[in-house]
Amino acid sequence: MFVLFVSFFWIGLLHKSSFAEGSDVLVLNTDSAFDHAVAGHETMLVEFFAPWCGHCQRLAPEYETAATRLKGTVPLAKVDCTANSETCGRFGVNGYPTLKIFRNGEEASSYDGPRTADGIVSYMKKQAGPSSVPLHSEAEVDYFINSFEASIVGFFSGADSLQLVEFLKASDALRDSYRFAHATDLGTGLKHSVDEECVLLFRPPHLNSKFEESVLKFSEPVSTSSVLDFIRDNIFGLCPHLNSENKDSLRTRDLLTAYYDVDYIRNPKGTNYWRNRVMKVATQFQSSGLNFAVANREEFQDELEEDFGLGRSNGGELPIITIRTRAGHKYTMQEEFTSDGKSLERFLENYFAGRLKQYIKSEAAPESNDGPVKVVVADTFEEIVNDPEKDVLLEFYAPWCGHCKNLEPKYTELGEKLSGDPYMVIAKMDATANDVPPNYDVQGFPTIYFAPARQKDQPRRYEGGREVNDFLTFLKKEATNPLRQPENDTE
Repeated sequence: MFVLFVSFFWIGLLHKSSFAEGSDVLVLNTDSAFDHAVAGHETMLVEFFAPWCGHCQRLAPEYETAATRLKGTVPLAKVDCTANSETCGRFGVNGYPTLKIFRNGEEASSYDGPRTADGIVSYMKKQAGPSSVPLHSEAEVDYFINSFEASIVGFFSGADSLQLVEFLKASDALRDSYRFAHATDLGTGLKHSVDEECVLLFRPPHLNSKFEESVLKFSEPVSTSSVLDFIRDNIFGLCPHLNSENKDSLRTRDLLTAYYDVDYIRNPKGTNYWRNRVMKVATQFQSSGLNFAVANREEFQDELEEDFGLGRSNGGELPIITIRTRAGHKYTMQEEFTSDGKSLERFLENYFAGRLKQYIKSEAAPESNDGPVKVVVADTFEEIVNDPEKDVLLEFYAPWCGHCKNLEPKYTELGEKLSGDPYMVIAKMDATANDVPPNYDVQGFPTIYFAPARQKDQPRRYEGGREVNDFLTFLKKEATNPLRQPENDTE
């Protein structure tokens, strides 16, 4: 009787949590079915979505493909928040799509990985199983480190090692980003001169080079924080392969990138030919604070055109070189890359000497700029917005943005009301066609900032209402000089 009850119970759940026809994504149809579904899997990725959401619609085919490729490894599920508001509210979902990782029925973390099928598969494979793989022989060590990614392997004297406990905490903290394994027999590491408890960082074999060590040893007492510091300082090496998965991590620093036909599958020899030439020059500037990388040009071509103005005709088959700093400054090497590295040396010498001109994406300045709302482009930003004697209210907009179009007549009216004030400028800039200075955070449109006179390094984001009187109230309070309006417009 009990067996029949359990059978009917699970049949009921399958009706509530099921796979759509032709899909490998588990659809959690009701609030009550959610807990049962996530509790039945060690690891699960869940997308909280709304059917009307454009971002969700764009993610859908990638998510479906990832679910198929991860079938049998990590299940992917989705919850329609318009029909399951209780569950979505319980997990603090306030935007779509929201992706979360669950372990044994409990929320483990937000999913912060790529939104492509390849990226989801790679990210979630690292989430499956233990954060550190146990290794029991030299052969298993060799197999684990023979990877296209760096490997961090801890060698310990036994399963009860206190340092192993710390190592596993570090692997749990970084499992999203890196590969970890551990051995509890020091003998498995004899091939790599292991004679005491330690952690080894193995560079990917395809990136081994005479310009740096392929294996780095950390033999200090192992603690979670010390292992994290060791990995952070050494994981990328002298010249890593920049790709869509690691670009956010690499771009937290000043970075020179050589773009060319990087292909370690079909042409590893040709790929390393140019990488070695970059590395040879990089060794001369290791202590400069600048980091180096190589990247596949085709993978980043859209970005090169958008951010650096470099089309497919630039550079030909030779590497093209860019520098992007943490502050958002951008530079391109104009001289053709030479196989002896001399052109790259000259470029870097000029960079560190401050002789290079920044690349700034800018529209042409308008021939006439006499309207009530001043048009700002990147090339005139310093002249108009950073005029030290004037307060500037600046709208960053996109031509296709409906909210921006709705704001336009009100913003123009505001400009007309304040057109006689010599110390106040109402301005706008197309943020899709011009580089936005790094101290202005523009994530959506319209975004409005107030840049006060004599405080141009401290622009303040405008968070008030979008009616003319809302702007006027704000400006009367914040203006450096008393606001001047026509008499019939004053209160």
